[in-house]
Order: sequence, then C-alpha cells, then structure tokens
Amino acid sequence: MLTLLRRYGTLIGFAAILLFFWISLPDTFMTARNWLNISQQMSMLIVVAAGMTIVMVMGDFDLSVGSMASLAGIAVAVLFTVDLPIWAAVSLALMVGLVGGAINGVLISFIGILPFVATLATLTMLSGLAFVVSGGKTISGRVIPEGFSSFARGGLSLGEWGGVAITLPNLTLVAIVIVALVWVLLEQTTFGRRLYAIGGNIEAAHLSGVAVRKLKLIAFALTGSTAALAGIMYASRVASANPTQGSSLMLNAIAGVFLGSTFSEHGEPRVLGTILGVLILGILDNGLTQLSVDSYIRQILVGGIIILAVSTSSLTKHLRS
Repeated sequence: MLTLLRRYGTLIGFAAILLFFWISLPDTFMTARNWLNISQQMSMLIVVAAGMTIVMVMGDFDLSVGSMASLAGIAVAVLFTVDLPIWAAVSLALMVGLVGGAINGVLISFIGILPFVATLATLTMLSGLAFVVSGGKTISGRVIPEGFSSFARGGLSLGEWGGVAITLPNLTLVAIVIVALVWVLLEQTTFGRRLYAIGGNIEAAHLSGVAVRKLKLIAFALTGSTAALAGIMYASRVASANPTQGSSLMLNAIAGVFLGSTFSEHGEPRVLGTILGVLILGILDNGLTQLSVDSYIRQILVGGIIILAVSTSSLTKHLRS
C-alpha cells in the first residue's frame, strides 16, 4: 500500500480532481475548447517550469524567473518602439534572459553565493530595471506590431469536433516544443545525466571529473532564457507589456516542479512530471474559477494541495526507509 501511495498517490489525487470538476461542471469542463483554453493559459508557466526543472535537478532553484520574464516582455515592447523587426526584437529580448541567467550562474558557481541569496538579489535588480526601462508604465497600443500580437491569437487547426472548429493555440505549440527540448536535454544527453549527478552528490560528481561550475552556469542561462521566452509569449498574448506581468510565475513554477517530483519514483524532478504538476495547478484554477470561487480561497486550496501532495510523498518515503 505504501508503494502504491508513493508511486501513484498524486496521480490518484489528480484523477479525483478531474472527476470532481467533471461532475460539478458537466457542460463546460470536459470540453475540447476548455482544455485548449487551459493549455493556452498555462503555456507561459509550462515554459518557465520546464526551465526551472533544469536547475532544480541540481538541487538549486531560481527566484528571478518572474522578474526575468517581466523584463524580457518590457524589452521586446521597447524595442518595437524603435521600429525594430519582430525577429530582431524577440532575439534581443531572449538575450536578456540568457545574460541574466548566466549572471546567476556566475554568482552561484564561480563566486559561491547561495542560490537563494543570488537569485533573490537578481530578482530585485531585474524588477527595478523593468520599471526603469518602462518608466513604470504599461507599454501597449500601436507600438506593438500586429504580426507579434496575432501570433498568440493564431494556432494549428485540428478540424471540427461536434460542429465546432478546434484550433491548437500557437502558444501551446511553443510550450510543447520547449518541453520536448528540455526532455531530450535532461533524459537523453550526457549533459542531463551530469546535472542529475550534481543533484545527487555534488562532491562525487566533481571528483568524477564533472565540470560542475560550467554546467551550473549553462543550466542557469537556459533557465533564464525560458523565463524570457515566457515573458515574450505573455506580451504577445495581451499585446502589451508591464513591469509586473511575470510576478506570479516564479512561485507557481517551483510549485509545479515540486508537485511533479511526487510522480517520480525517487522524488527527483522530471520534466514530464513537472508538466503534470503545472497541469494540476491549471485545472484547479480553471475549475474553481468556473465554480465562482474567490481568488483568495483558490490560493488557500492550491497551497493546501501542494503541501498534502509533497508531504504525503515524503512521509511514504520515510516509512519505507
């Protein structure tokens, strides 16, 4: 029973949540349109959480991803004001995340600052920089090219279902591509195996010849890049950018990774588990919103479910040992 609970407890809880909302919202919840809507709403968080998984497999985390996303969104909007082409503005905004993540990697790997302290400091700095660059205002209107904002509104046609046209949103497609790339990186490459080795025992990995500092720097740079991409996706979706648009991404991304780790047999972060964790958060938010549950009650319920899932996983491991 302990083995069953440890391996499938979160999955059973996930199924129970689906069943509850299916029964409570029979006409709207289990529909293709609603699920595609959930996928689009959660696409930015999925991208950030996939990137967060890269550093969390090493036992680290990045508190600056929310501010990184906000700054990248501001950067791409500001670059549009100087009539830069879409591809160039997006590329430069992605560089913001790459450089910001690399700075985190240098602070943690080469200077030796604890991840909590280093990324908390860069969180504050990046947040302030986003306000400085934007002048503390939302950037919107004609400065945002139609081709940029229309990307989020488009998608891949999947035909018709029940007489209703079904389209897979472009933002969901981007999230799927990022998840696939991160899965290949972590599960199918030497780079990924070395990251897991660092997370298992950093001293043993170092003594085995693993370039710990270099790998950590690369991992944080990749995490920063995914955060920047999420900020650009959000700016495309709402056709605007503001200095606080990514503020909720960090905590939800970490929560998604922790929830996802409960699907793993040994409790280590896996990107597919992370996506399931994010999906749980998205389904909860969507279902509770449709039930007209107040936002603060939703926060309490989501927090409680995270505590229950992670503590149950930890307890079963302790009892098993």
